[in-house]
Amino acid sequence: KSANPQWREQFDFHYFSDRKDMLDIEVWRKDNKKHEELLGTCKVDITALPTKQTNRLELPLEKHPGSLLMLVAVAPCTGVSISDLCVCPLGDPTERKQISQRYCIRNSFQDIKDIGFLQVKVLKATDLLAADFSGKSDPFCVLELGNDSLQTHTVYKNLNPEWNKVFTFPIKDIHDVLEVTVFDEDGDKPPDFLGKVAIPLLSV
Repeated sequence: KSANPQWREQFDFHYFSDRKDMLDIEVWRKDNKKHEELLGTCKVDITALPTKQTNRLELPLEKHPGSLLMLVAVAPCTGVSISDLCVCPLGDPTERKQISQRYCIRNSFQDIKDIGFLQVKVLKATDLLAADFSGKSDPFCVLELGNDSLQTHTVYKNLNPEWNKVFTFPIKDIHDVLEVTVFDEDGDKPPDFLGKVAIPLLSV
């Protein structure tokens, strides 16, 4: 019940510089649990923003009254990657040696925030729930660690999808939990939940 809401939420997105992505923002309102109404949209061209600084943006909502105030910082991030199984970053012996030196006891206080990274190979899923009338699903897999999120491509009309992707996350908190969720892509509608597993980093 506010025309001037303050959320004060922070999100991290992985922006890969070889892609020309726009940040799409939608503002919605809820009347009750079932009814939702779009209050406006706006876009941010990430490539046009100066890097290594916090940019204060006041964005007018397109075709609707009102504006959105945001702070956006574009900063280089090391350690995040998505690759195919055949070019697995940790598969290279010289790279493994460099990593061993980087995290050896002698170097452990050079960068206190750099406590390590996690590499996850998402191979396949089996016997998924059929979410579509055709008796199939369009599954994709989302990996979340803290407020970092990466996802696979969608494999269409398949209950036993193979993704064969390698994901690398920087670890910010050793007490974080890796959450792996499988969804069914459902066109313009929100994806359907097909299952989830949670893995505490301390158990790895």
